Order: sequence, then C-alpha cells, then structure tokens
Amino acid sequence: MSEVTAIPAYQAPKARSLFEPHRIFLMVLFAIILLSMAWFMRWDWIPRYQTRLLWGIWETIVMLFSTAIAGFILAVPLGLVQVTGPKPLAWLARGFCTLIRGTPLLLQLWLLYYGLGSLFAQYPEIRQSFLWPYLRQAWPYGFAALTISFAAYEGEVMRGAFAGVPKGELEAAKAYGMGRFTMFRRIWLPRAIQRTLPTLTGETVIQLKSTPLVATVTVVDVYAVISKVRQDTFLTYEPLLLLAAIYLILTGILVFSFRQLEKRIPNRGV
Repeated sequence: MSEVTAIPAYQAPKARSLFEPHRIFLMVLFAIILLSMAWFMRWDWIPRYQTRLLWGIWETIVMLFSTAIAGFILAVPLGLVQVTGPKPLAWLARGFCTLIRGTPLLLQLWLLYYGLGSLFAQYPEIRQSFLWPYLRQAWPYGFAALTISFAAYEGEVMRGAFAGVPKGELEAAKAYGMGRFTMFRRIWLPRAIQRTLPTLTGETVIQLKSTPLVATVTVVDVYAVISKVRQDTFLTYEPLLLLAAIYLILTGILVFSFRQLEKRIPNRGV
C-alpha cells in the first residue's frame, strides 16, 4: 500500500512590515509634498469659506447615501424580476438597465432638470399644488438622476447575485416549509447581498464621484463650493487639491466601512 502524503495546513502569509525601504521612501516623499503644499501655497482663504465647505460636504454625504439607499431598494426588484419573471416584466427591467447604463449620467440629469422640470412649470395644477415648492428646486432632479443610475447598475449586479445563489439552499428552504416571502427574506436576499458586497463597495465609490454632476443644475455640494472659491480668489491648484483630499478621505472611509462590514458577515462559500 502506498503511503498517504499529509498536506500541511494552510498558513496565512505574514503581514509585510510597514518600514520596508520602498514604503519608507514613499512616506517621506508624501510628507515632503504635504509640507511643500502647506508652505508654498495659499490657504488663507479656508477660514472664510469654512462654513460653506462644511455645508457642501454635508450635502455631498446626504446626496450620496440617500441616492445609494434608494437606488439599492429599486435594484432589488430590478434584479429579482429578471431572474424570476414574468417575462414581460423581465424585458422591461432589462431594457431599463440597458438604457440607463448606455447613456451618460449628465444627459439624464439635464433631461430631468431642464426637460421634466420645465414641463412641470407649464401646468398651473402642478404650480398650485403642495409639491411645487419642492419641484421648483434642483435637488429633487439630482436625487432622481443619481438614484436611477445607481439602481440600473446595481440592478444588473443583483440579477447576477440572485441567479448565483445555490439552488440547493433554496430547495432546502422549501423542504423546511418556508413560504416564498420567508425564503426570500431569510435565505435568498441575504445570500445575494453577501455576494454583492465587494461590487457594492465599488458602485458606492463611483456614486460618490458622480455627485459633483449635481452642481451643474445649481445644487450646492462641495464641488459647487470649490468652484465658487476659484471664482472669488482666482486660485486654481489650492481649491482643487483640497477638493481631491476631501473626496479621497470620503472614499477611504467608505472602503474601510464596507471592509469592516464584509469581515462581520461570515463567508460560507459560493
């Protein structure tokens, strides 16, 4: 009888040291760049615009999370109906996702704001309704455009996630006596969301970088505040560098938060 060779247990690689030569060089280079920016560039305008900047950052965060949450809520039925049918609804959902993903977000935003917004203003019934104080503003159209865009992209992701959940788990839930809604709530949807978390992170970061487009329809986010700073101070690099730092920090917080969420959810395999 041939001997059975034992396979050693997997050991995770050791974490690399932070003080490796190339990392030390990059940290020193980054520190030199920061010191040069602080010493040679003008930052005396920040106290004057501090309140506006904080308000713009808050508007950006609110726009990001509100549209991402609303878009994800819409993405769930968009993805589910493409997997379960009926076929007419599946075709409509697939056509919606294809249309939105195939056209620029800026075009969609302008069509909503300049097209639909101008159309609403032509009807006295709408102008005299309780909705007019909101419909005459720009943020509802920015919210709608970002929400629809996120829903279309994430809807395709959810379609693949729903289709990729192992059928054995769903059949086991049926054999256990679960109803369709209970099975969807306790098995199918959680497993689909678990599979989409890495992609959802990227989509949310892309959504953050899409929020500056709402400034083109007069929504005052952090990008609009920075544009105002550039017009008032005639500075170019300093406001843009600050804007880049703000988005970089927000992106880092988003990525870190999603990674912590992924660690808290047990990975049971595909």
